[in-house]
Amino acid sequence: MKNAWAGLFVAGVFVAAAGSAGAQQFTMKISAPTANDVSTEWMAAVKKGIESRSGGKIKVQLYPANQLGQIPATVEGVALGTIEMTLPAAGFLVGLEPRFEVFDIPGIFDNIPHGMQVLNDPEIRKRLSTFGASKGIEPVVTFLHGPMMLLSHKPVRAVADLKGQKIRAPGGAPIQMDPLKRMGALPLSMPLGEVLPALQNRTIDGSEAAFGVFTAFKYFDVAKALTYLPSSYLVVGGATNRNWLKSLGRDLEAIVREESRKAELVFSTWGVEDLDRIAKTWQKNGGQLITLPPAESKRYLDEAGRAVAPILSARPQIKQDYEALLAAARKYRK
Repeated sequence: MKNAWAGLFVAGVFVAAAGSAGAQQFTMKISAPTANDVSTEWMAAVKKGIESRSGGKIKVQLYPANQLGQIPATVEGVALGTIEMTLPAAGFLVGLEPRFEVFDIPGIFDNIPHGMQVLNDPEIRKRLSTFGASKGIEPVVTFLHGPMMLLSHKPVRAVADLKGQKIRAPGGAPIQMDPLKRMGALPLSMPLGEVLPALQNRTIDGSEAAFGVFTAFKYFDVAKALTYLPSSYLVVGGATNRNWLKSLGRDLEAIVREESRKAELVFSTWGVEDLDRIAKTWQKNGGQLITLPPAESKRYLDEAGRAVAPILSARPQIKQDYEALLAAARKYRK
């Protein structure tokens, strides 16, 4: 009888332990440097989808507007496992994975719907899933945030207008810096959270960023001239900690991946519609929107291409990634 009761007790302990493991709650902190934009719309959609489908087993916490620190700190946090996901411009992931540089080469994407088709191509998604593997991260989501713009105190209406201007680039890699250098600018890398005060005190003359950033943070109070950079889009990489994903178990990991992808609908719908709202907001507050003439657009792309060519020649893997993206871009081009 004693043995029987002992057996029942041990069995009960195992059942309780199994129930406790099954009821374990995971926390998913998602950081973004921006606010009130397509990134935060995606975050909200992901939170709703993951929490609902996981039955509360995954609690998603959203931290927009650099609440968990500036971009370099959140990228490091994901690599270390203290933050589960961060959504910076892909250029800020280059320190962990140089292949992310490929997204800063102009001329790949025609517009946001075209770009999302390219990034959702099965072969491209498979390729992107390997980015950052050696550093313990994975871009579970990769998307076009919006057209790249240049905000400057001095309006830029031609390539020559860049000469001598101190311009913040969205990252510090050669692919981001060398084209600006070739056009006569003086580029520097700076986290987004430091840009507005730097423009206010004229430590810098201008800054490159996605269109929505400038209205979300009311940059129109500091400078008025916004120039569309030809065939250039800010790509965001949703860097996620790989070990955390594995710790969820197969079913919960699948939910995170599926809901992340499902929420991508906001990029081609809400995100595209938001560009019109952004433009109206910018102009309503006295801002200018400048499109380079065709000849100047061609000159910009030609100069950028000449600057990037030797970089790609020296980096076979990035060159392969670039050529794969170009092939997919041609496939989906209308």
